[in-house]
Amino acid sequence: MDVRNVAKLAHLEITDEEVAIYTPQMASIVNYVEQLNEVDTENVEAMLGGLTAEGEATETIREDASVASLGQISALSQAPAAVDGHFQVPKVL
Repeated sequence: MDVRNVAKLAHLEITDEEVAIYTPQMASIVNYVEQLNEVDTENVEAMLGGLTAEGEATETIREDASVASLGQISALSQAPAAVDGHFQVPKVL
């Protein structure tokens, strides 16, 4: 796993220390996801959905009814931190 290339694609600056930290973590994540290739899906029926004709014909559990949105002021009223009408969250990387 080339962490530097992933960082470049994400427009992130990354230090040598971070490369050393993230390389084994990313390799572990990729190995975990690759386990999906080992799952036997021989007798699993394909799921249908989306905007296809098959998806439209698929029975649903509930009616898909539109409802009014919460609204920006109401949504931000309980936020721990809000800035200029947006949720403020800590940096991930």
